[in-house]
Amino acid sequence: MAITSEGSLAPLPMSPPHKGKGDLLTMWLYLAALVGLYYLLRWYRERQVVSHLWDKYVFITGCDSGFGNLLARQLDLRGLRVLAACLTEKGAQKLKGQTSDRVETVILDVTNTQSIAAATQWVKERVGDRGLWGLVNNAGTFHPFGYTDWLKIDTYMSTLQVNLIGLIEVTLSMLPLVKRAQGRIVNVSSILGRLAFFGTVYSCSKYGVEAFSDVLRRELQHFGVKISIVEPGYFRTEMTDLQKASETMKQVWKEVPPHIKETYGQKFFDAYFENMKNGLLQSSTNLNLVTDCMEHALTSVHPRTRYSAGWDAQFFFIPLSYLPTSLADYILTRSWPKPAQAV
Repeated sequence: MAITSEGSLAPLPMSPPHKGKGDLLTMWLYLAALVGLYYLLRWYRERQVVSHLWDKYVFITGCDSGFGNLLARQLDLRGLRVLAACLTEKGAQKLKGQTSDRVETVILDVTNTQSIAAATQWVKERVGDRGLWGLVNNAGTFHPFGYTDWLKIDTYMSTLQVNLIGLIEVTLSMLPLVKRAQGRIVNVSSILGRLAFFGTVYSCSKYGVEAFSDVLRRELQHFGVKISIVEPGYFRTEMTDLQKASETMKQVWKEVPPHIKETYGQKFFDAYFENMKNGLLQSSTNLNLVTDCMEHALTSVHPRTRYSAGWDAQFFFIPLSYLPTSLADYILTRSWPKPAQAV
């Protein structure tokens, strides 16, 4: 009660009911609406397709098998003019038998400067003044088998030469043609280029691809060239063939110096071997999850900067990469075997 100017008592004004929970709910509803609107707008933008696809040339490396082979066939069906680079004549002939006359092949070794120069001249003769609409750097080698101190320096050098140096040299050689077309460059990285937890040399090469792509994207933004990075999770291709991988792991372990081998022990290798085999067996066989990302990067008016390809990449590894490092380390390594001389 309160005393009025006349001296009488009057009731105090009632305070408004507590609205904390209601305000919080409203805030979350607004946030959900904004997120939904963002994804709706992104979906609308990304479904807009580049015009005159039938008149555009795309050069793809590593078309003997796997992602490159499937992408060449996929783009052929879309009507693009595919220039497919294969490492072997056998791979080129196989691809020709699977595609239309629009697909042309060339032999390319991305570790050989003369081979790159010859392939560039070959592309230039075909695209003419229109330039090269798309360059897909897909060629690569997969060598995650073995701990860091098990591998020889030659393995590091050869992997980097294919996955990183070769990619850079092909890009620099083809770049004037891509600039002329104001086209696209699609670089195939890996989830191990975002979150390195095994396969030192392979992860190093893919981190390099990420860095090269990021810098190139920022430098070329005023030339109308768009750069996209595709980061596949675990997929089963010829490079991850179980039998070949098993042989490689055994050979790597066989060549490990005795003083290093003693620190790990045979039981450690046996457990490591089984873990790697199980990982390869669980790899996805749906390669379209990767090639659909590549196709979108080449044909959408508004391609993404990064594509996470595969459910494991999208819903496990990418979220894991944002956790505190100590927590991510625990989750990734909690099931790893312990070396014989672990402290």
